[in-house]
Amino acid sequence: MKTTANTIISETIVKQAIKEQSINDLGKATIREVVNIVNKIEERSKTKFIRMEMGVPSLPPSQVGVQGEIEALKKGVASKYPMLEGVKPFKQEASRFVKAFMDIDIAPAGCIPTVGSMQGGYAAFMAIKNINPDKDTFLFIDPGFPVQKQQLNVLGYKYETFDVYHHRGEALREKLESYLWNNNICGIIYSNPNNPTWICFHEDELQIIGELAAKYEATVIEDLAYFAMDFRTDLSVPFKAPFQPTVAKYTNNYILLISSSKTFSYAGQRIGTMCISNELFNRYFESLKLRFGKGKFGHVIIGRILYSLSSGSSHSAQYAIAAIYKAACEGKYHFLEEVKEYGTRAKLMKSLFVKYGFSIVYDKDIDEPIADGFYFTIAYPGLSGGQLLEKLLHYGVSAIALKNTGSEIEGLRACVSQTEQSRFAELEDRLKRFQQSC
Repeated sequence: MKTTANTIISETIVKQAIKEQSINDLGKATIREVVNIVNKIEERSKTKFIRMEMGVPSLPPSQVGVQGEIEALKKGVASKYPMLEGVKPFKQEASRFVKAFMDIDIAPAGCIPTVGSMQGGYAAFMAIKNINPDKDTFLFIDPGFPVQKQQLNVLGYKYETFDVYHHRGEALREKLESYLWNNNICGIIYSNPNNPTWICFHEDELQIIGELAAKYEATVIEDLAYFAMDFRTDLSVPFKAPFQPTVAKYTNNYILLISSSKTFSYAGQRIGTMCISNELFNRYFESLKLRFGKGKFGHVIIGRILYSLSSGSSHSAQYAIAAIYKAACEGKYHFLEEVKEYGTRAKLMKSLFVKYGFSIVYDKDIDEPIADGFYFTIAYPGLSGGQLLEKLLHYGVSAIALKNTGSEIEGLRACVSQTEQSRFAELEDRLKRFQQSC
């Protein structure tokens, strides 16, 4: 790989940091492995990176949540175990929140706090896999969040994937059904807005997913880590259209994972919301009874799986999110206004990369330009994702390879959250140096 004196970090430092992680191809490195590599390079080179490898919120936490949590702590909840199913205010306000911003009805019983959406997904995988012994495989509509596949690997569960890029719109039906007709798919997983590409499914695509999930009895796990953050449409008014698009309009066999990390900048308290449809929550499965001693799906999730994983979620953090949901539903807290900064950064950063010879990989949502949000994707002529990442490390810029997300296209995922606008001139200088070396 060509490097020149134009780099700002020596090849020796970069090579040594990669070697210490025992990685032969950066295109296959996990997010945390890239984080470790960049940490070592920063320490040894004394160079502060433009860090785009990890989706770490950089905005202040919701003050509505902070105050709600402080009030709960002052009342002494820190000394008490929370109920496994969640405290009553959390469950009631979560139910109202999904009605206000998604226009769907989920009873409070099916709104359950989890230790981040990752725990919610892990629990969902364990329950869904045991619904039908003949259905033993999960299906990812990729690109997607790599750690969810890691969770399945840890559990020893099988999965299949396909890149949705060439199967948008009505073409999604044929592609999705080509997997489902084998009758071995127990669950379908995707994120919307999407990590890493920031594509957003249209209503007709969600309808296709919902209809086929119902036809083939596959449970949909809809990952809403970036709830309502498609800034092209104003989704911020409670109880008024337009709403956050969801598969819940088209099937009763679904689980929603609503994260608090990005939309509310509340990542540190590890609190998410699992919302199980009323029908699925109350549905009895004899196979679950044989495996877990309980047959009702909701009881297995709460009383068997979540109980075993953590004995409940942070007591005080539940009150924080309950306060956020309540204020948002009452129109007193406009949570999307606080995170629109990510969209502004993405627009400006994308223009810089394009200026210096990069292309945007996933550039369209069918027939319209991709939204500006938490992530975007980039490629450079003649370089694989792994090669591009390694080369950028010499210029103090980091990201992760798209191959690690299930993409069929070479390139990188870039996250905007850790790069403040005050560093854009620095980013431009590094990209200019990079282009001159190619």
